[in-house]
Amino acid sequence: MVQTSITIRKARRADADEIADVHDAAWRDAYRGVIPGRELERMIARRGPKWWRSAIARGSRLVVLDFDDSIGGYASYGRNRVPALPYQGELFELYLAPEFQGLGFGRRLFQAVREDLAEHGYQNMVVWALADNERAIGFYERMGGRVVRRAPERFGTETRDRVAYAFD
Repeated sequence: MVQTSITIRKARRADADEIADVHDAAWRDAYRGVIPGRELERMIARRGPKWWRSAIARGSRLVVLDFDDSIGGYASYGRNRVPALPYQGELFELYLAPEFQGLGFGRRLFQAVREDLAEHGYQNMVVWALADNERAIGFYERMGGRVVRRAPERFGTETRDRVAYAFD
């Protein structure tokens, strides 16, 4: 019998290359046709392994989906960055490599983030998603999020709408 270990754990510096790979694949999959091509490529290029190693070294709250010693996804989170919104925590990013999507791993990462935030005194949270990212919008709605704010975001010369979902 073959056994596969799937865990959610704190990111380690040695994970940086694989997190960068997941980021690259997930962003291309989610945002191609949503974020203008040149801007998308710039955003992906800024988040290489060096950037992720630095984030981990700084102590950023970053967890990974460890699938039998391979990284299949990640989530970053912390204190809400928009003081005008009355929520304590914020889920900054939650991404899975395309081959890990639709299997319940996103839900597991989401729940792990909620639990860790609650353990650190953040009883509610907010997450932003681009309005044209239908999979993310659907996911956060299925997780019980409710829309609390809309705002524009610029990508080069173009603007896209983003939506804030709150979780109490």
